[in-house]
Amino acid sequence: MARPAQNGMALRWLQTFALVLFVVALALPAMAQNRPVSFADLAEEVSPAVVNITTSTTVATQMDPNRPRLPDGAPFEDFFEDFFNRDGQRQPRPRQSQALGSGFVISADGYIVTNNHVIEGADEIEIEFFGGERFDATLIGTDPATDIALLKVETDTSLPFVEFGDSEVARVGDWVLAVGNPLGQGFSVSAGIISARGRALQGNYDDYIQTDAAINRGNSGGPLFNMDGEVVGVNTAILSPTGGSIGIGFAMSSHVVERVVFQLQEYGETRRGWLGVRIQDVTEDVADSLALAEARGALVTEVMDGPSRVAGMQSGDVITRFDGGNVADTRDLVRRVADAGIGREVEVVVFRDGGEETLFVTLGQRDEDQLTASSQAPEAPELVLGMNLTELTDQMRNDMGLAAGLTGVLVRSVETGSDAESKGVRAGDVITEAGQEPVASVEDVEAQLQAARDAGRRTLLLMVRSSGDPRFVALAIE
Repeated sequence: MARPAQNGMALRWLQTFALVLFVVALALPAMAQNRPVSFADLAEEVSPAVVNITTSTTVATQMDPNRPRLPDGAPFEDFFEDFFNRDGQRQPRPRQSQALGSGFVISADGYIVTNNHVIEGADEIEIEFFGGERFDATLIGTDPATDIALLKVETDTSLPFVEFGDSEVARVGDWVLAVGNPLGQGFSVSAGIISARGRALQGNYDDYIQTDAAINRGNSGGPLFNMDGEVVGVNTAILSPTGGSIGIGFAMSSHVVERVVFQLQEYGETRRGWLGVRIQDVTEDVADSLALAEARGALVTEVMDGPSRVAGMQSGDVITRFDGGNVADTRDLVRRVADAGIGREVEVVVFRDGGEETLFVTLGQRDEDQLTASSQAPEAPELVLGMNLTELTDQMRNDMGLAAGLTGVLVRSVETGSDAESKGVRAGDVITEAGQEPVASVEDVEAQLQAARDAGRRTLLLMVRSSGDPRFVALAIE
């Protein structure tokens, strides 16, 4: 009597299983749609706005001082008159150097974006369009800090152009298309995905998209498109031991480029906000010494004459929020300040003496000298017993609430894993004595260190003041 019921259950189970298979079968085509069958339509749509760039630069030829003089009346003297002057010295002839790159049109009236390094120092710039048309281009402005340049061509007809997309919503794994002129081979398209975001190479304003789409020399300045045909990056650099693509390419994000291009169009230069402070990242040991809940923000090491000093900022403050947004680290703060504009009053939240304070800073303008200096890679600090030290200044004493007559050296940072770190020395501490002798400079500390070595001692005794409280610390001499 049980068999018919069992058969019914089996039938219902088979029906349910078939229904599941049917649903999965319907879902598979939808999932497959995320991977394009072909990039042909997209390539055809955007290629007319992508250009090849050829630059010509006159390079002076150096005169060879060791070249023999041509005697008067020598055979073939007339033949060599273009190469020798009356005294017989060879006349240097300038030569033309050419370089290739890529770019893309961003407006119907002929504005073109490329890399600064593509056109830097060029005497002539020629633009070639997808259809073969050629135009001479004029340089509107450059921004070496982000390696972006803006060109302009004059034409009576409207040009095909592309628009910027929002790189901030681009996700790791999204499809992208790189279009350009690799190795001078002409228009070329390569596809890949976004491998990473927020990459920094060496600049203060770096915000690179990393992609495995093939990028080679000649692709520089070309666009990186999303699947909607919008520019989300400008192809700028590759990481490669061979000089060719190995699947690690970098494109400056449109979030950065669009702001730079707008300023180059408006002013012919970039105008960035300026706080007037020197800063460093907040490490775990610095956060611990300041009783910060987490290692984030930007630690102010010096307040210069400028907007921040007027607003009351002090050395030792940790900037945790700027203009309504959290500050992750120094690079994040630099970018936020640069983008905030000039002459704006912004709200800056700092962590000071165990609590938060809100300052209102009217941003100044960062000049080119400061920008150039800051874009260079900083030299590694010289360490003394694992500490980066600097002489106390009156401004530091005032900012840190130290006695006006106090002499010593300020600990700017402590090397991870050093004996100084293990003994509790932290950034912001002040060393007033070394070897039981007063010190007023880094040289004084180094002199006492050398004296201890000469005496055969294995440690150097320091008087360290942390938050005003003195204590002795004996550090091992390496």
